[in-house]
Amino acid sequence: MLSIRRTKPGWPAALAVALMAMAAGGAAYAQDAAAATNAVAEATNTVAQAAAEVVSNVKAEKSGVDLVWTIVCAFLVFFMQAGFALVETGLTRAKNACNIIMKNLLDFAMASVGFFVLGFGLMFGDSNGFCGSTLFGLSGVGGNDWGYTFFLFQLVFAGTTATIVSGAMAERTKFTSYMVYSGIVTLVVYPIFGHWAWGNLLDGDTDNGVWLAAKGFTDFAGSTVVHSIGGWLALAGLSLQAASRAL
Repeated sequence: MLSIRRTKPGWPAALAVALMAMAAGGAAYAQDAAAATNAVAEATNTVAQAAAEVVSNVKAEKSGVDLVWTIVCAFLVFFMQAGFALVETGLTRAKNACNIIMKNLLDFAMASVGFFVLGFGLMFGDSNGFCGSTLFGLSGVGGNDWGYTFFLFQLVFAGTTATIVSGAMAERTKFTSYMVYSGIVTLVVYPIFGHWAWGNLLDGDTDNGVWLAAKGFTDFAGSTVVHSIGGWLALAGLSLQAASRAL
């Protein structure tokens, strides 16, 4: 009688089957992991693009808001001209009211022309160690919204500096003499000292060779660059008047 003997598989066969199963499972897992990684990468790119677009929009809006706020502040400073005219008219005799008002009007007109032609360049142009040497007549500022806005903002401060003296020397100077003084202040005196302290504000990421600011000098609201310069000029003018009367 023929008998069939059942044989048990050996451990090498079992090991081979196990390895095949593991390989198949590993391949499937690798495919799933790769797909998941690609999906995460696509989602990350989408989020990054959306975030970059949001940041760009925010920067654009911020730039616009900065320009509007700077212009509003410039207008507020400009109205100091009206304030000076009123207070000086109230502190002088009635016969000199027109003279005082015309001084406050025309010194800003002189400041506008002088600061545009020469003063802005001396104050904010590329420094030669003493004053600016570029940007005269706003050359090189074209096509830059911030440049024009910044010019307007600084112009009203230049006009304010010149106007401070008019009250100190009210009723004591000839009209033509005051106009000459106003032109000199906004053409040379204020821009050069302003360059030493504020000459790096147009491009705030560089020091522009501004020696006083490089030493740590800070003037946020013009207490030195505007009001102190105007005060010292007024004192100098009064001193000259006193000396001329003594003669």
